[in-house]
Amino acid sequence: MSIIKNPIKICVIDGQGGGIGSTIIRKLKEKFGEGIEILALGTNAIATAQMLKARANRGASGSNAIVQTVRHADYIIGTVGIIMPHSMMGELTPEMAEAIALSPALKILLPLTQENLEVVGLTSIPLPQLVDEMIEMHGRDFG
Repeated sequence: MSIIKNPIKICVIDGQGGGIGSTIIRKLKEKFGEGIEILALGTNAIATAQMLKARANRGASGSNAIVQTVRHADYIIGTVGIIMPHSMMGELTPEMAEAIALSPALKILLPLTQENLEVVGLTSIPLPQLVDEMIEMHGRDFG
């Protein structure tokens, strides 16, 4: 009897227009194809729809979807704002931020934020390069 290995489950979380999440998903799918399962978790339906267009395997929107799904993820990827209550112009609820922060999944956070937050010691790198760097650092874990 052979054991079927479940693919790595990666939750990509984004809000507003879903552009950052879409970029992350496109690059992950280019590199790993269907060897990973990407769950698009949007704080709103527009963000989720955009991430699904970028080839996420499944998607869901809203607070309860995020709170429930991150419990079973291997990795959570998003901007630093996903662990900040009321970020993304209020779209990210305190319940979402807490569930993400408490999830046993490894959180891979990109240092992009529109919030009143500055992370010292980082250089300003465009989003595509940040995602490439993330894949370089963690890609061996995904594939």
